[in-house]
Amino acid sequence: MTNIDVGQEKIQKQNPYIDFEKVLQQFNTPQLQCETDGGIATIPLADEISFDSWQSDIPQEYMKLSAEQLTERIGIARQKLGSELIVLGHHYQREDIIQYADYRGDSFALAQYAATQNDAKYIIFCGVHFMAEAADILAQPDQHVILPNIEAGCSMADMASEPDLYSAWNELSAIFDGTDDLIPVTYMNSAASLKSFCGEHGGIVCTSSNAEKVLEWAFEQGKRVFFFPDQHLGRNTGHDMGISDNEMSLWNWRLGPGRLGGLNRENLLQSRIILWQGHCSVHQRFSLTQIDQARERFPEVEILVHPECRAEVVDAADASGSTGFIVDYVANAEAGSVIGIGTEINLVSRLSHEYPDKTIFCLDPVVCPCSTMYRVHPAYLAWVMESLVKGHVVNQISVDKNIKHYAAVALQRMLNIK
Repeated sequence: MTNIDVGQEKIQKQNPYIDFEKVLQQFNTPQLQCETDGGIATIPLADEISFDSWQSDIPQEYMKLSAEQLTERIGIARQKLGSELIVLGHHYQREDIIQYADYRGDSFALAQYAATQNDAKYIIFCGVHFMAEAADILAQPDQHVILPNIEAGCSMADMASEPDLYSAWNELSAIFDGTDDLIPVTYMNSAASLKSFCGEHGGIVCTSSNAEKVLEWAFEQGKRVFFFPDQHLGRNTGHDMGISDNEMSLWNWRLGPGRLGGLNRENLLQSRIILWQGHCSVHQRFSLTQIDQARERFPEVEILVHPECRAEVVDAADASGSTGFIVDYVANAEAGSVIGIGTEINLVSRLSHEYPDKTIFCLDPVVCPCSTMYRVHPAYLAWVMESLVKGHVVNQISVDKNIKHYAAVALQRMLNIK
């Protein structure tokens, strides 16, 4: 018996627009694996199949607590902490987390909001590691930024390390006789050290909502852009700007030093954008087949996808944009609209409940949350909140002051773009 058979009833309740006959037809189709095929409902942490890979030092008293017990304890702690605490919730968080968010949004919108909350002593960032780092970079010196589960990282961000980046940068410098005309641009979904690299080397940070404006700025500074870590956002943005695939090259960092990322001198000299070979594991799951099936089932469907999807998926969609764009698109759609969305399931599920007058469904028939966002289980939120009530700060995120300086430079360059 498959996970689909076992979890069908629960998943169907969470996403009533899934066609399980088509799910079963696709079950043998090669597809990226999902750590959380059982659904998005909260179960006790001890029952999570992949818990051992998350974090093992959470106190045992939190392991068996049910969703209801955790909700009650979080509510009590939240009330006791009052105005000393703000809770930020990324769009991809589960409902048992997002209900306590003072503000919800995409990664940079949350960091910006945190930067304006000068009176808050504690900032709990319910997201992943690079987001909490950005909040710490923009926070006041006396504020504490906390990540409920320290193991909530990002597989995309992990695809671009500082040593690999410096190695690539040195090789590119040799090809171009220096890097004066090479502008590094890092996506928000990257480590603080990469943001710092960009700040120190005349570069900048972008988000999925402002990538085109950022690249326009970059091309005013130099001849070429080195874009990392997400190849798809870089490629799709390049296409929107009229840059052809022949003017973009893909740097394979996995080949190691001295291999020019699998490229040659001619490839690089004709490139306007050099893309890092990174991707989002969730957005890689969306395909042309899924779009075709959605259009077959709902001829009137509007297909909406995130620009971290492959270029052919973005090209086949009716619209693409950031999580904030997706939220606004759905909110402004007419009653009765049918919208198939290619992004993380928690956001899609939330939108389907918030707008019951519209048919909203996820293009991926298998319920697959972002596995690292999913690590922010309510048990961790209860633990860090109750620790604060007792006067203890756990899982604080502190960016090194040297890294913070140049990362702030790169972020400020982005903020200065109108």
